[in-house]
Amino acid sequence: MITPQSYKWFFEPTTNVEGHMHAIKRTVVEAQTKFQHMEIIETPAYGKVLILDGRIQSSQAEDFIYHEALVHPGMLASERAPESGLVIGGGEGATLREILRYPTIKRAVMVDIDGEVVELCKKYLPEMHQGAFDDPRSETRHEDARGYLERTSERFDFITIDLVEPLEEGPACLLFTREFYTLVRDRLTPGGAMTLQAGMTKLGELDFFTSIHRTLREVFPVVAPYQTFISCFGTPWGFITATKKVDPRKQDAAAIDRLIAERMKSPLGYWDGQTHQHAFNVPKHIRAATEAQTRVVTDAHPLIVT
Repeated sequence: MITPQSYKWFFEPTTNVEGHMHAIKRTVVEAQTKFQHMEIIETPAYGKVLILDGRIQSSQAEDFIYHEALVHPGMLASERAPESGLVIGGGEGATLREILRYPTIKRAVMVDIDGEVVELCKKYLPEMHQGAFDDPRSETRHEDARGYLERTSERFDFITIDLVEPLEEGPACLLFTREFYTLVRDRLTPGGAMTLQAGMTKLGELDFFTSIHRTLREVFPVVAPYQTFISCFGTPWGFITATKKVDPRKQDAAAIDRLIAERMKSPLGYWDGQTHQHAFNVPKHIRAATEAQTRVVTDAHPLIVT
């Protein structure tokens, strides 16, 4: 008989007074890179799980939920079928994988500063990247994303930001500011769209989500928050789509289903018209919190998650 005592456990604090536990079948790999501590563990409930600095990033069993929610609202809000995409972060390659599902994509660039994490994910998480790094349309760069955007003149139909929240003051803080989001906007094509993961949307922990939303409103004409529940995180999770033209909140279920059929070769596992409608109809208390937020995050006054 298997009991809780049969396992070692991984505990992830979600707040200063709450947390979420996962039984560990085995540790696949553990490493300290130049930038962060990285683990891949195997769990009975979710299969392989990627952990960075003690925070779960994705799991084998439900990475399709997180990464479809991160990528497709923006890809479908692009005014035209996207031909180019940029991933900022995204170490395990699953975000890149979702972009490459579109036959119209000719070029997909992933910029992740931590090459050690990416190489370990290539080796130990093939279930997640599914060969995306080897696709001839893809390019992986290991450098500071802000520096890359400042230097490049390239424009993308879609940009997604899949970064860990800044836990201490440092270069990562400058990837969550009005100045950085202005760079992102300027690297989009006229009908382009961006998405990002925006932290927890659980009760009492909305400050990061609402601050990012308020900051994006300074930069983009359309800013649309949405959420979904990520079981391995143990909490609902927030995302935001920002565009220059198309408002995803005005795309009805039939329109989303039609766009998926037109722009993709195969149906998605999680995202469709009904899921889209549900995700963008955020609850009343979250809408109230986003409207009440006044903080704009800037280079001079960065946001640090405590």
